[in-house]
Amino acid sequence: MKIITVVGARPQFIKAAVVSRAFNQHKNINELIIHTGQHYDQNMSDIFFEEMSIPKPNFYLKVGGKTHGSMTGQMLEKIEEVLLQEKPHLVLVYGDTNSTISGALAAAKLHIPVAHVEAGLRSFNMSMPEEINRILTDKISNVLFCPSETSKNNLLLEGTNTKKIEVVGDVMYDAVIYYLRKAVPSNNIKSLISKNYFLATIHRAENTDNEINLSNIFEALREISKLENIILPLHPRTKKFIDTYNIDTQGITLIEPVGYYDMLLLLNNSNGVFTDSGGLQKEAYFLSKPCITLRGETEWTETVDSGCNFICGTDKHKIIASYEKNKTINFDFTKNLYGNGDAGVLIAEKILNSYS
Repeated sequence: MKIITVVGARPQFIKAAVVSRAFNQHKNINELIIHTGQHYDQNMSDIFFEEMSIPKPNFYLKVGGKTHGSMTGQMLEKIEEVLLQEKPHLVLVYGDTNSTISGALAAAKLHIPVAHVEAGLRSFNMSMPEEINRILTDKISNVLFCPSETSKNNLLLEGTNTKKIEVVGDVMYDAVIYYLRKAVPSNNIKSLISKNYFLATIHRAENTDNEINLSNIFEALREISKLENIILPLHPRTKKFIDTYNIDTQGITLIEPVGYYDMLLLLNNSNGVFTDSGGLQKEAYFLSKPCITLRGETEWTETVDSGCNFICGTDKHKIIASYEKNKTINFDFTKNLYGNGDAGVLIAEKILNSYS
């Protein structure tokens, strides 16, 4: 059985590594990987692939750094060429990027079955490009691998055929379990993780590109930093706009961007998280860390319902109040929200049973 996996951003490689390890347990699965190049990263080097046991892409399309329309159009064209050449039995896509919708659309138009990992996520905010990608990918996929019961229910409410839906758990939970055992701190964070601190990340354009939003977030973090150490790996886009808007970051420990191992260790040794990242909200729950989300909504509503994630947007008063509330709560992280850490194995088995 030949499967083509389409990825384009570093988090998708980590997710794909989980499923690729499961595929490798089956001799009759031949997986080929397309890297669209959507998020080109120098860390996508031979060392990165070797350290994280990630299969190297068979095809690198070098499409990135363009507008949504241009990027999606070029990906669609180039992915189609590969599919026509390789004639896979199935195309596997992850998440909600332009690479996701391009891979799914190219396959669907060629009548090749599509499997979508992380299906059913909804922020209910159609101004987000990711929301559009999620919905369209789910509509044209043949099998929908959901990370949670909530994502399954989202699909059912949209009238999705229940036979297409499989709740397997979250592949990122598999990844956290696997890679945390292997992670060794780099010299850049060794001294940091021995202290008490909160971890912060800010990278979404809705925050970085908006002077009022970014200023409000940093005003809150500066106030909290009088009581709590805050470590912030600084995304290049965030750094650019901090400089552009001349934002005061005094009291906050700014560090260079870190790799996946270091981020896991920074999170695991922290007291909690301030973030506008989707993935980090989940990972905080996996590692029993309270999360304060710097967005007005989240796809991971289970973490909010469990009382372990606070949605604050960029309201500095809400951010500070949520931090204060954090100190008074005994959090319960025992609910099994995202499976048992075997999502990759379940995905491989269900694909084999359905398409081999």
